[in-house]
Amino acid sequence: MKYINQFTSAVLLFCFLGCKTDKKANLDLAESQHKEEAKTPFVWEAANVYFLLTDRFNNGDKTNDVNYNRNKEAAVLRGFEGGDLKGITQKIEEGYFSNLGINAIWMSPIVEQIHGGTDEGTGITYGFHGYWTKDWTNIDANLGTKEDLQNLVDAAHKKGIRVLLDAVINHTGPVTNQDPVWPNDWVRIGPQCDYKNFENTVTCTLVKNLPDIKTESNEAVDLPPQLVEKWKAEGRYEEEMAELDAFFEANDYPRAPRFYIMKWLSDYVRDFGIDGYRVDTVKHTEAFVWQEFKDICDNAFTEFKQQNPNKVLDDTNFYMVGEVYNYGISAGKAFDFGDKKVNYFDDAFNSLINFEFKWNAAQQSYEEQFKNYDSILNSNLKDYGVLNYLTSHDDGQPFDKNREKTFETATRLLLSPGAAQIYYGDESARDLTIEGTVGDATLRSFMNWEELPQKQDLLIHWQKLGQFRSKHPAVGAGKHKMISESPYVFSRSYTNNDFKDEVIIGLEIPKGEHSINVSTVFKDGQQVKDFYSGETFKVTNGTITINVDSNIILIEKQQ
Repeated sequence: MKYINQFTSAVLLFCFLGCKTDKKANLDLAESQHKEEAKTPFVWEAANVYFLLTDRFNNGDKTNDVNYNRNKEAAVLRGFEGGDLKGITQKIEEGYFSNLGINAIWMSPIVEQIHGGTDEGTGITYGFHGYWTKDWTNIDANLGTKEDLQNLVDAAHKKGIRVLLDAVINHTGPVTNQDPVWPNDWVRIGPQCDYKNFENTVTCTLVKNLPDIKTESNEAVDLPPQLVEKWKAEGRYEEEMAELDAFFEANDYPRAPRFYIMKWLSDYVRDFGIDGYRVDTVKHTEAFVWQEFKDICDNAFTEFKQQNPNKVLDDTNFYMVGEVYNYGISAGKAFDFGDKKVNYFDDAFNSLINFEFKWNAAQQSYEEQFKNYDSILNSNLKDYGVLNYLTSHDDGQPFDKNREKTFETATRLLLSPGAAQIYYGDESARDLTIEGTVGDATLRSFMNWEELPQKQDLLIHWQKLGQFRSKHPAVGAGKHKMISESPYVFSRSYTNNDFKDEVIIGLEIPKGEHSINVSTVFKDGQQVKDFYSGETFKVTNGTITINVDSNIILIEKQQ
């Protein structure tokens, strides 16, 4: 594996209609914006993370759409659809992510998937989603090549965007006629998890026909014979074995299953300079495994920076965010299995995905949710974070399944304390109710690029909020303080060494003229700007007078 601010509605509209001249103007805008904001520190706790299914986002190379004889007709949205790494890179270079204020992209797993299809009771399914690994050392040919991955990472970093890959350690892909089961010293094929306690969540198979890696084992194992045969056929057996030998000789690890996989996954850090991992099915693996994985990735990231000083974005550490299914921010650091509580944060994860966010959004006012999150993030979870979301790839009960609250989704997600995970198509109201689908396939349709020209008002709303949030780490990582209940106005303030960031935000403000108290943040005579409308104001007697037309204000210091 050594392969190694402002914009106008008119510009955006013409850009999405395909005007070459205005497309260039949009690109120039994104570039100048990035340079202007270079002084603002990147903060993972306040990140704008765009989560996409690699196969469902953009098809940049139609020649790689079918590989490994994956020719069976799959159930609706359960086969490969053509999205690939080149397609993502195209959108990075076009400025699509920059215009959304995105500063981190999380892609579903890109490693080589099982070659066969399988029926889990939902029709023939291929591993388009990336969670059915066949070979951790190789990129799936349907998604691209290692050169494509390097181009993607370099393009993202040029725009100041971090790249998160998705790590699967606790299971292989299902067994098919083309994909034999791994040896029994590597995997267990039963019992199936019943999730009633810690042991029956960890030492078991997630579902039927999904072999579980024996991550608890410290016994030395040989490589699976099918992997040896595969590597020899591909002409890279000696190279891979030499790297494994060097890894185990340099580190005091047994040749146990988990350390092989950790070595293979850390190569993507060392060779390509990815910035972090989103880790799958965390609670189905022993907690100490994640501390080991963090150490190995940290070392790989340090090695990459030492070997590639010209590619280092800044001194930000390697990042790990975990999927502990059903973890919620109100639990603090401890996830409760019923018979045991486990802390996944200390010495392992910087952040966990917050499955509670959508319920809080549905049941609480803005202030109730903002105040509660501020309290937890500045006490129990201080120095750690959560990744909030309202739509995802395997959550069948999203906040707005029928896309009836699309503007509120943006406002709630992007202005809440914590990091924000936008799911691809949130910004364009991609349909989540696809006829003929079964289960989570309905959440995984191809990105609706063709509908963007008709979704301009919504897209611009996401862009304005996303850019403001990216520009101001105070929004996601700062201290929250309500200024007035009616109209609802609050401040966020963030300090890190010599950097200080303060903003004032107003939501659900009735249209018309309002006098807004900004004295807790801005001084008399100071020039301030409403980022949402683009208007500027002078603070007089601690207030600004603003004519609100869009029910929202985003007040920042005038640059």
